[in-house]
Amino acid sequence: MNDHFKKIKEYLLQLDFDITREKPEDGILVIEKESAGVKNLILGIAPPILIMEQYIFKIKNKNEDVFKSLLQKNRDIIHGAFTLDETGTKVIFRDTLQIENLDLNELEGSLNSLSLLLSEYSDSIIKFSKY
Repeated sequence: MNDHFKKIKEYLLQLDFDITREKPEDGILVIEKESAGVKNLILGIAPPILIMEQYIFKIKNKNEDVFKSLLQKNRDIIHGAFTLDETGTKVIFRDTLQIENLDLNELEGSLNSLSLLLSEYSDSIIKFSKY
């Protein structure tokens, strides 16, 4: 796992992400890149996969329209998807990648997908977070 950790960390640095926290023994990196709208993105290195999770907002009042809109938007997302945490109240962006053959372009594509999602869908996210 240590080799995977180093490789992914190097890729993130090449992509100009700031590593705000790291826990190599647990395979955890937390990154941000303000220009991309990414803050506190958690990467979990759990061979054979890399798990990426970004907290988006908390659902205050469960609303069918919000859930429907999130599911419909999932169809447009290039990599990853909106998910709910185990309580069903936190909306999270989640993506997983195979580590074994992971390259810089693949990781960049997933991170760009999140950035694009946040920029395109920000008005809806703000609206949903106020329900």
